[in-house]
Amino acid sequence: MGHGGNVIQELTTDHREVEEIFGRIAMLPPGSGNRKNLADQATIELVRHSVAEEEYLYPAVREHVTGGDAIADKEIEDHSKAEQIMKDMEGLQADDPQFDTLMAQLMSEIRAHVMDEEQNLFPKLEAACSADALMDLGDKVRRAKKMAPTRPHPSAPDTPPANKLLAPGAGLVDRMRDALSGRGKES
Repeated sequence: MGHGGNVIQELTTDHREVEEIFGRIAMLPPGSGNRKNLADQATIELVRHSVAEEEYLYPAVREHVTGGDAIADKEIEDHSKAEQIMKDMEGLQADDPQFDTLMAQLMSEIRAHVMDEEQNLFPKLEAACSADALMDLGDKVRRAKKMAPTRPHPSAPDTPPANKLLAPGAGLVDRMRDALSGRGKES
């Protein structure tokens, strides 16, 4: 899928890509090693997406949307739940009995979060911001995703300014670990 455009288009594209990975996971038999590879790919995308939202989207929601603090707080709470599930899955293989349970929880959590963002947050942000502001946010989100971590870090800060300072360093270490281990690559 193509990336680009305003922040809503960018993040919606991310949502569709993760849903496509979830669909591929669901089609594989339990215990298949490819389920783990795909779960790693989903985790990489979800962590990068979440970090970018926490760095740029949610501060914009707080600033521009009526009731934005409560909306952003809820979305960050959703991220925290999903991140903990991903962290719990990190050391598991696909044939571990917990793997499928946690994968189902992650899919459910992410699908509910996506629906909430697309039906509630995105329309409110679009109504509150100019087209130029939304395009600028899209650019910032794309840049943030390139530098973001690829592994869950549940204890890391999730609000500015600390998250903007620490995420690039964690991202560099994560990308090095992924390159050395082959994590996130299909076999």
